[in-house]
Amino acid sequence: MVYAILLYEELVTENEYNKRLDELFLNDPKNDDLLYLEWETDIKKAVTYVRTNFDYNRLDVERLGRILMRKLKEIYADCSDIKYFASRMFSLWESLPGNIQNIEPFWTLSYADEPLSWGDEEQTRDMYERMLNYYKDEDEVHITIPVL
Repeated sequence: MVYAILLYEELVTENEYNKRLDELFLNDPKNDDLLYLEWETDIKKAVTYVRTNFDYNRLDVERLGRILMRKLKEIYADCSDIKYFASRMFSLWESLPGNIQNIEPFWTLSYADEPLSWGDEEQTRDMYERMLNYYKDEDEVHITIPVL
């Protein structure tokens, strides 16, 4: 789902999307949806299929959020133009499932660009960086300790 949305918004490449799809399919080769997507060569049709066949009521919001924030951190780190990044984030927010748009960290995507209108790049960056690190503390808590 995350990669389909990011591909739709042109934030990941078709190659990145296909690589992730291949990984998912290899982990679950009996999944009919993944099989369909593996065979679909028209990326727009594939993205539409994901968006229309996904069960939004069973959405693991935390997992989606962690994956999305991880990818957005990469995009943010590689983007030197905060205004361009901000314009892409609002569009991304519009593409998210409606049942998660108004909860954090996703809600930040809808308004973090506002301080740019009065020239406050620092405030915009601060909001995006808090959003991107939303799951950071929890990631650090889940440390696997090997059993001897």
